[in-house]
Amino acid sequence: MNNDTEQEAAQLVWRKSSFSNGQGGQCVETAALPDGGRFVRNSKDPNGPAVQFTAAEWSAFVSGVKAGEDL
Repeated sequence: MNNDTEQEAAQLVWRKSSFSNGQGGQCVETAALPDGGRFVRNSKDPNGPAVQFTAAEWSAFVSGVKAGEDL
């Protein structure tokens, strides 16, 4: 992330996945962007990197999950 992206990410409301259980397993958080995109990061490392998805990319991902698509 560049400095502008890091500042933007720091001001967002992050939501932890209901599948994150605090047992050291999968820990994912997302934050909605004003344009419909999302940031995704590891909740165990909130100061670490975050991946940014456009609104179209996030929509395609969610549609694929709902349809049961494999990676």
